Amino acid sequence: MADKPFRAGFVAVVGRPNTGKSTLVNALVKEKISIVTSKPQTTRHSILGILTEGDSQIIFVDTPGIHGTTKKLINRTMNRTATSSLAGADLVLMVVEAAGWMDSDDLALERIANSNVPIVLVVNKVDLTKRRVDLLPIIQDCAGRGSFEEIVPISARKEMNLDRLMTVIRRFLPESEMLFPAESKTDRSMEFRISEVIREKLLESLRQEVPYGLAVEVLALEKDNDITFVDAIIWVEKDSQRGIVVGRGGERLKYMSTQARLDLEKIFACRFYLKAHVKVKENWSDNAAALRQLGYEAPR
Repeated sequence: MADKPFRAGFVAVVGRPNTGKSTLVNALVKEKISIVTSKPQTTRHSILGILTEGDSQIIFVDTPGIHGTTKKLINRTMNRTATSSLAGADLVLMVVEAAGWMDSDDLALERIANSNVPIVLVVNKVDLTKRRVDLLPIIQDCAGRGSFEEIVPISARKEMNLDRLMTVIRRFLPESEMLFPAESKTDRSMEFRISEVIREKLLESLRQEVPYGLAVEVLALEKDNDITFVDAIIWVEKDSQRGIVVGRGGERLKYMSTQARLDLEKIFACRFYLKAHVKVKENWSDNAAALRQLGYEAPR
């Protein structure tokens, strides 16, 4: 029997904010590639998660949630990042929640449908549905919303029905040589992943509007024997936000830095020494030059 041809392709994971796209990518790649919090718009960048198994390589493209809020430049940048990820994709996974279709899902579908890429609808968070029988009318309603190749109910958090989803995904992969080295898990640098983990801990600890005025920049990264030394800046937009992030006597910043360090040591399997400072960069989220400095694909 002839060997199966190798297949490789890009799968864009797209949808409105907070549907569990990053949790899904992490579960499929079997490694923490994207940060995850309960807050919408946690993912701000397009991030590749790479899974190489057997005769296939799947490059998942985790994307910011498509949303209607375009008041600030960062919001428009995130929307453009999400939709531009569709270019060159072999398949789109549109992720919605098992709680039911929302108006914001219509907005996401409108952007996706214009790409002319096959769409598989992923109905996530089925573990939160009390009765399995309640899923059927929700899936039937979703089926009538657009033209989908398949509809696959899953729970990314509980890793339910992911084998079925992977079987569907592989059907759409074209024959291709391996696109990344077999050991690769992501296209993102260590500095980027460190900055994202720090931002994750900030998002988890802070309330109200403060988390959305935060950005993290790694200034220095050095390794000495088995310890990785990190010097990072946490940028905020207002001086009042700086005080909130630092906390009384620096306790909040110290706590969040410790949580980030512990997570980084799990991800990279080495010891970390993390030093973080908080500085003000007024209105950075609505400034193209500042966004580019912080790694966003802002327009010139």
